[in-house]
Amino acid sequence: MGRPSRALLSREIIARAALDVVDEQGPDGLTMRTLADRLGVKAASLYNHMGGKDDLIDALAELVNAEIDLEPLTRTGGADWRDGIAAYARGYRGVFLRHPNTIALLARRRVEAERQLLGYDTLLGALGRAGLGPADAAEAAAALDYLVLGSALETFTAGFTRGSADYRPRYPALAGALEASAERGGGPGPGASGLDERGFELALRLLLDGLAARTP
Repeated sequence: MGRPSRALLSREIIARAALDVVDEQGPDGLTMRTLADRLGVKAASLYNHMGGKDDLIDALAELVNAEIDLEPLTRTGGADWRDGIAAYARGYRGVFLRHPNTIALLARRRVEAERQLLGYDTLLGALGRAGLGPADAAEAAAALDYLVLGSALETFTAGFTRGSADYRPRYPALAGALEASAERGGGPGPGASGLDERGFELALRLLLDGLAARTP
């Protein structure tokens, strides 16, 4: 019998399987043994394509960051530069809303994946064209990371599972805020995303307004 027409394993195939494992089982579920079982191979076969778990996570980072659309950043430089940064931030957040379990693996890790480095370079270039100096641009990029990843990791609304009336006797300000927010749509409780979305958009708008104040 001849050889198969394509390799059964590749770096990308392994990385995609790793992403599936993390999405389904969380970061603690990602082991070389679990990954090998998923791919139907022996763990030793993975090391023909990956140097180890650190290399595997770098490949996973490459895959996730490749989903982030950098095109909006290429439109910055004119009076509407905030629109490009905002579109990028929403897309960036959308990727990590799809893959929230990867945040624990990537947020405190070295930045080595090519797509990660390209993303930061593109963002910093866009912030520079908007008029920020290098130091301000670095702080702005960090602030965007905090905003995007924090909002993707945490849902504010899902923590309040009781009706607002249950909170009112002891926490009247909380009850009133939840009721008023519900009138705007998307009140507290699992799956209610309105307040979460509005909170993110408010924070993004405030951040962009603050950056605009630093531009010439």
